[in-house]
Amino acid sequence: MSGIDAGQLKHLVVAPALAALGLDGDVAVNLVTGTALAESRGTYVRQIGGGPALGLWQMEPATHDDCWVNFLCYPVGKRFERILQGMLSQDLPRSAQLVSNLRYASAMARIRYYRVSAPLPVTSDPAALSRFHKQYYNTAAGAADPLSNIPYFRQAVMV
Repeated sequence: MSGIDAGQLKHLVVAPALAALGLDGDVAVNLVTGTALAESRGTYVRQIGGGPALGLWQMEPATHDDCWVNFLCYPVGKRFERILQGMLSQDLPRSAQLVSNLRYASAMARIRYYRVSAPLPVTSDPAALSRFHKQYYNTAAGAADPLSNIPYFRQAVMV
């Protein structure tokens, strides 16, 4: 099965969404694009095997909700909250939009990365992006393999 065109995802969805948040730049755009490719191959909008993860970025509803409850409602997150509210459609719950609203889902993936205390990698080195993804987006027990995922991050950098 083929998925979404990685170049279109990067340039038409991720880059504008991250720019709207003011959290863009080459490394951030490549990281978020690579995350979609590593997590879902840019194809699946529901976790294979029946897990809870949703959307191309395979964010779990609990992680999504934690961003809202423990970050976006506080002063440090308020400026992002207003922008994210503007990305939402009014006919679906927020977490359901991880499946159907690419702009919002990519922005939420960036918020997830923004909340970690470590700075983004200095350059868009695919191996560094893959390690960062494994450490801060996936979990130690998660299925992501930082070596196997390097090609997805390389693709994100090259498109």
